[in-house]
Amino acid sequence: MTITMYQASVPRLTNLLRNLSGILDKAQAHVAAGKADESALMACRLAADMYPFFKQVQIVCDKARSVVARLAGIDVPYYEDNERTLAELKVRIDRSIDFIQSVSAEQIDGTEDKEIVLPVSGKETRYQGMQLLLGHSMPNVYFHATTAYNILRQNGVAIGKRDFLGNP
Repeated sequence: MTITMYQASVPRLTNLLRNLSGILDKAQAHVAAGKADESALMACRLAADMYPFFKQVQIVCDKARSVVARLAGIDVPYYEDNERTLAELKVRIDRSIDFIQSVSAEQIDGTEDKEIVLPVSGKETRYQGMQLLLGHSMPNVYFHATTAYNILRQNGVAIGKRDFLGNP
């Protein structure tokens, strides 16, 4: 059995985003129980030179939308980075899932060797579709999702590996 570019992207990204949304539900319950201040949680960082929690979630959504759009050869939907609450981040996640799921397998399958040019750190960088998906975008999505997860764990939110993995 072979795995297609669509199977390696849309279902995996959708699953990760849904799991992240569930994690945010637990963070919201943590805040509602008076165990954390929401604004402090949103601004929390693992290290001084890392992005805060809210930005980690924004990047997960942005990278997921970007790779799907670029593989499909369509415009990447732009979302203003104005979320400052857990509820607003959940809306961003939902919008990202809706977009990702709107792209069909026919639009993505067969893009393994498609050339995609991205500006990376101000420099034009060329990728083939599979290289972009598996070597750049998926690691970025998982890095930022893991960082968001770790920030919540660090702040006492009762989440574990099963919350991150969900039902793969």
